[in-house]
Amino acid sequence: MKAIVIQGSFGLGSLAEVTLPDPTPGPDQVVIRMRAASLNYRDLMMVRGQYNPRQPLPLVPFSDGVGEVVEVGPSVTRLKKGDRVCPIFTQAWQDGELDAEKLKTTLGGPLPGVLSELFVAGESGVVKVPAHLTDEEAATLPCAGVTTYNALFFSGKVSPGDTVLVQGTGGVSIFALQFARLAGARVIVTSSSDAKLERAKALGAWATINYKTTPDWDKKALELTGGVGVDHVIEVGGAGTFTRSLRATRIAGTVSVIGVLGGAAQEMSVLPILMKHLELHGIMVGSRVMFEAMNRAIEASGLRPVIDEKTFSFGEAREALTYMESGGHFGKIVLRF
Repeated sequence: MKAIVIQGSFGLGSLAEVTLPDPTPGPDQVVIRMRAASLNYRDLMMVRGQYNPRQPLPLVPFSDGVGEVVEVGPSVTRLKKGDRVCPIFTQAWQDGELDAEKLKTTLGGPLPGVLSELFVAGESGVVKVPAHLTDEEAATLPCAGVTTYNALFFSGKVSPGDTVLVQGTGGVSIFALQFARLAGARVIVTSSSDAKLERAKALGAWATINYKTTPDWDKKALELTGGVGVDHVIEVGGAGTFTRSLRATRIAGTVSVIGVLGGAAQEMSVLPILMKHLELHGIMVGSRVMFEAMNRAIEASGLRPVIDEKTFSFGEAREALTYMESGGHFGKIVLRF
């Protein structure tokens, strides 16, 4: 089978197409012929060597993809040949709380990722995907989809009438807009692009803020909510936006910390957390049970993930990551195999 690997050293220039042996399933495993993969910012950091500089190489990168089951081990009962499935991000996290041992089983580092023609996984490490989704749409679910669903409905408790602020228009943020709208919440979207904000409005955003023309976007969020603050922030900017997120959130509100697009460290005051009785949740994707719950909601609502207009082929992983670096995308970037 063909695969893309990070070979020799970290960096976009180290991505290489290689030929690897076709996998054989163990008793409780399945072999999946991959059809599409989607990108997460984690993948870019992993390829650069920023996510885990001690990650052994070579490594097949990318955690999110979808494919068709083509072989099943003799003990497999949950799946059959022809099923369309996604591998879950943390293979050992079926339900309950995350722990250190489960965290050792994430795809695209430390375990091999999905950027190969064939992928082998335990039957408990995959989920069937909603039938109405295309392969490209289904490939976006394992990280961005599950992370957002966990943040809003498992770790967070978003309810009808709540106000949710989402930062930017990448994969997680657009999923947050869609899921929060399904729950009956009002959504404020921030971006530096008026064109992207118009697209967010078309998806149902209640209000938008251009943080380039309105750098004090936290004050604008307070103004929009009558001085109260938002109920929930989907925080993907990291250190660069964290303080403003705290200011924008109401007393006893929630901030879900998901990304580090604006950096991972800076000096800050913890007083807003204390004085406003805020809940902070670090979100590390989610379990298989969360994935299956999300899929039921997607099936019931007919929701379709938002794919960027620019798509790439299997051999264009480097170009796709460069495009992600540029920040020009809206929704999820996808590779078609």
